[in-house]
Amino acid sequence: MNTITPSSLLAMRTQILQQNSALQKVAGAAAAPAPAQAAPTDFSTTLKGALEQVNGLQSKAEAVSSSYERGETTDIAAVMLAREQASVGFQATLQVRNKLLAAYKDIMSMPV
Repeated sequence: MNTITPSSLLAMRTQILQQNSALQKVAGAAAAPAPAQAAPTDFSTTLKGALEQVNGLQSKAEAVSSSYERGETTDIAAVMLAREQASVGFQATLQVRNKLLAAYKDIMSMPV
């Protein structure tokens, strides 16, 4: 059984970063240059944006459902679509949370 040492982890990290930069160079050469480059975002900003998007979907679904219940809207398909979009977004968020917690537990249980 192979044991994972800090030096082997650093070597794997370096190898992954080198492969990533090589892939980015290849992808950059194949794609046309973008007129304006967006600033890189960190993980917390991306996660916050995704959570805000899911919250927006849930708010929209609630508003459409309330509108239907009041009789202002008669399109049941739009109501069901909005509710399903909110449900799928929420389920995806739960799966991401579960994967993050599992990764955190794995990292915390690693011997130093």
